[in-house]
Amino acid sequence: QVQLVESGGGLVHAGGSLRLSCTASEYITNIIGMGWYRQAPGKQRELVATISARGVTKYGDAVKGRFTISGNNARNTVYLQMNRLKPEDTAVYFCNFSRISWPEPRHDYWGQGTQVTVSS
Repeated sequence: QVQLVESGGGLVHAGGSLRLSCTASEYITNIIGMGWYRQAPGKQRELVATISARGVTKYGDAVKGRFTISGNNARNTVYLQMNRLKPEDTAVYFCNFSRISWPEPRHDYWGQGTQVTVSS
């Protein structure tokens, strides 16, 4: 079973930076997009950033201008550079790969999550 393995989480002071990485345990073909989502205690999972197979990026309003997503489909790897971190960025961050290969329906892969804690 393919797994997404995340790394790079940790504890950082407000204003600091972290870089998250996510890679697949086995090569995944036909990826249409990769992304990062996060979930804080007591809150719903929310979009952080996505990048399409063509390199089009999308960011959640809370992180625009501070976070940058990049990815390499051929290497099945996605990154999230997080700058000027705030305490409200504290959450578990999940990576996601979306795959589609006709006639199969779209399939989403999820990582196990990595904790990011920002102290004030």
